[in-house]
Amino acid sequence: METNFNIKPVDVSCIIINYNTAKYTLACVKSIITLENHLSNYEIIVVDNASAEDDYLWLLKEFKKLNLPQLKLFRSKKNVGFGAGNMLGVQISSPCNYYAFINNDTLHVSENSLQRLMNFMNQNETIGIVSPQMLDQDKNFRVTIDHFSSLGREILRRPLLEKLFPKTYLNRKVRYQKPTKVHYVQGSYMFIRADAFNQIGGFDDNLFLYYEESDVSRRLLKQLNLSTYLFPDLEYIHYKSASTKKNILIKIEQKISLLYYIRKHYGFIQYKLLLGYYIIRYFFSSILKPKYWKLFFVLLRGAPTSLSLKQNQTINNLS
Repeated sequence: METNFNIKPVDVSCIIINYNTAKYTLACVKSIITLENHLSNYEIIVVDNASAEDDYLWLLKEFKKLNLPQLKLFRSKKNVGFGAGNMLGVQISSPCNYYAFINNDTLHVSENSLQRLMNFMNQNETIGIVSPQMLDQDKNFRVTIDHFSSLGREILRRPLLEKLFPKTYLNRKVRYQKPTKVHYVQGSYMFIRADAFNQIGGFDDNLFLYYEESDVSRRLLKQLNLSTYLFPDLEYIHYKSASTKKNILIKIEQKISLLYYIRKHYGFIQYKLLLGYYIIRYFFSSILKPKYWKLFFVLLRGAPTSLSLKQNQTINNLS
């Protein structure tokens, strides 16, 4: 097989995951196409994460109507989660200078966001990730930045740390007016330098639903000394949790991911200390709210990734 090593990279490869929310996905794609007036050398890759058959087929039909060469739809036969789903998109993407990982339940509201984010990154080589300011569906401010998870953050909580160490823990609820260096930004919109992302190996697919964005920002900072920034001149709308409904299984998944993240970045001792804290906390919570007993018993087992929702996914044979 002959391989062409002289393929010119696209400027931006936008990667979007669909999971049983095809109407959101279509609206998201249309918002990008409509508002991106200057940048022509980009592609949009939608990974369907084993949605129900009718959801996927409806999206396929609507994409065929759009008939856009830069729009690709790939169907995974298994729901592999957020990080691994995005990595499927990376694997089928064209060579590119930047990845834009965009949640399907978002809308672009600023013109030429991709072009302007690319210009900002081109002028700042020490930045690995940048994100616009997130808004709610009524275009009100939403918290976009966060602090790296740690034993201290989980026990002392964000507000106290922001008050005690304001330079290290920026106030998340402030509307910043200029590009601002942060720990990490929400995974609903991450514009990432592709060569750096590839160099660190991309998303950790041991994380099924949570902490993927924090993990990537932390590894870019530790391994390549590349920072994460908020770029508030640009905005986007995010419809919170359109495809992930909150329940006890999701809460268990969040704790499994958090404890995996703590052990990975801080070691066994901090993992055990945080685990012990949660075992005590959720023992008493379970007395008042019996639904937490299931979480408590998962914590007693050490919250291993073998109990993640990732292990319960089945194969969808729809071609």
